[in-house]
Amino acid sequence: LRAEMSSQHAQHLGANRRQDDLLSGGDTAFILICTCLVLMMTLPGLALFYGGLSQATNVLGTVMQSFAVTCLVTVLWLAFGYTIAFGAGDDANDFIGGGAKLWLTDVEKPFGNIPESLFVTFQCTFAVITAAIITGSTAERMRFGPLLVFLGIWHLIVYCPLAHFEWGGGFMSKWGVLDFAGGDVVHISSGVSGLAASLIVGKRKGFSQGQSLPPHNVLLVFMGASLLWVGWFGFNAGSALGANGGAGMAMLVTHISASTAGLTWIIIEWLHVGKPSVLGAVSGAVAGLVVITPGSGFLDQSGAFVCGITAAPVCYLGIKLKGMLGYDDALDAFGVHGIGGIWGGILTGLFARPNIGGEGVAGAFYGNPKQLGIQLAGILFTMAFSFIMTMIILVPLDLILKAVTGQGVRVSEEVEDAGLDISEHGESMVAPHSGSVFDAE
Repeated sequence: LRAEMSSQHAQHLGANRRQDDLLSGGDTAFILICTCLVLMMTLPGLALFYGGLSQATNVLGTVMQSFAVTCLVTVLWLAFGYTIAFGAGDDANDFIGGGAKLWLTDVEKPFGNIPESLFVTFQCTFAVITAAIITGSTAERMRFGPLLVFLGIWHLIVYCPLAHFEWGGGFMSKWGVLDFAGGDVVHISSGVSGLAASLIVGKRKGFSQGQSLPPHNVLLVFMGASLLWVGWFGFNAGSALGANGGAGMAMLVTHISASTAGLTWIIIEWLHVGKPSVLGAVSGAVAGLVVITPGSGFLDQSGAFVCGITAAPVCYLGIKLKGMLGYDDALDAFGVHGIGGIWGGILTGLFARPNIGGEGVAGAFYGNPKQLGIQLAGILFTMAFSFIMTMIILVPLDLILKAVTGQGVRVSEEVEDAGLDISEHGESMVAPHSGSVFDAE
């Protein structure tokens, strides 16, 4: 028996060695690092960024949303999400992936030069941060339970199909839409869905009364934005799926766009209000990171500079829209991610260079005006799909909860006044901690 087990073990090791021979150690190590960087964008990057932007009585609830979304989306990605987005086989089509990868079946084999298990994890971190971005639009007034239900359904019927349309061999990729690291799939989808959700949930009480609602801790915002900037190298450069020249150029243009946008925002704010703020500087850098994302594998340094210098005024105006039009995009998920993703997709259609990246696709300024039309078609479809599907999920959910429990997706006015930290999680940053919620009971 021991001899037979030893023989089977040797055969298993031999099979693993044959598979490992197909892998690139350098590419695998690079994507391992990039995966960690992208997860860092959500935990703790986005959590700190959103937490600092919130009011003091809502900061724990805000960071808890990012943490819980990470856990929830990962489990859904394991069970259904990955196969919806990237499942291949005879049952896959232009609109949905096949069922071959349910429960991550048969992901032990190579995926190009890296293990498919690593590709699964890398793409999971994209799904995580996309859902987490939406929480910025509904911050400080949406109940925790309904939020998780909404985002769980949204992940499966909005994000995963979009990922398949664009990256999994679906119809948008066949159209020729360029989206290297998530302009459509990540930023437009989350920003527009956040806008739809904010309209359904309604305005914060303070926003309706014309209060300014400034961030409670700009230092947390600064720390979160800095982590996002560093993590974005994994986001964009890692989308090359290898340690190669495309990854190097994606990293360079990402840094140029973020730096240019941050500097431009400082100048705009200096001229507009007389003083450049830390909040404005980091907002500009994040805007530059968003705008470069779809074209990070297709633009050169000049295109990146244009992305950065235009990202600042475009997103600056995007944030001002909520005051002008009266919707409460609390932490500017739509103003930065939605507007920035749209603008980045347009610039990709203009500045894509055929000698950047492996696809050889040119933009309008390099002799291919058709690409701009293709980009606009992809943007408009993503906007419409994200907005309508969010309405389809959240409006019935609100009505069902009101019918069954007497309360919809939104907290009561009393809870909103007191802050969601205590009501939703039993703890607070502004009062002595009472110990475990079980002790309190």
